[in-house]
Amino acid sequence: MSALKERYRKEVVPSLMKRFGYKNVMLAPRLEKVVLNIGLGEAIQNAKALEAGEADLAAISGQHPVTTRAKRSIAAFKLRTGMPIGLKVTLRGQRMYDFFYKLVNTALPRMREFQGVSRNSFDGGGNYTLGIKEQLIFPEIDYDKIDKLRGLEVSIITTAKTNEEGMALLELLGMPFTRN
Repeated sequence: MSALKERYRKEVVPSLMKRFGYKNVMLAPRLEKVVLNIGLGEAIQNAKALEAGEADLAAISGQHPVTTRAKRSIAAFKLRTGMPIGLKVTLRGQRMYDFFYKLVNTALPRMREFQGVSRNSFDGGGNYTLGIKEQLIFPEIDYDKIDKLRGLEVSIITTAKTNEEGMALLELLGMPFTRN
């Protein structure tokens, strides 16, 4: 069992139960899954972009990504229905905890002029989405091997019912929120 999962059980759950008055341990919010997503609009012209993005996402997540395809055609972008335009990975269980730990303790502190992540990126249901401008902040990515800087979207799905519960959970797990 990972150190983060152990900390969740021993420290986070009792703290959440006390703060929100849960009667049962199972009512305390927990991480459900983490979804990593890369939009590759450039894959329309450059087929190699998809392969490079796939290698990056697989290195970051430790899991093979799934190709996402266009749902509708957009003539202005020369996009047709079914064309590959992105990649995503859904992490659950041990891999999810390992990725979250790496994101919070290794990757985010490596960002330039990092002040913390925004508190305003919750969706109303306790889930948090974080946009990362470049994949270089992850230690698995070799600077000399990348062809282009790509952004990455990290969605953290929790069982929390409200934003306040979701924020409390992520804060106790070590997410570095800004002080505003």
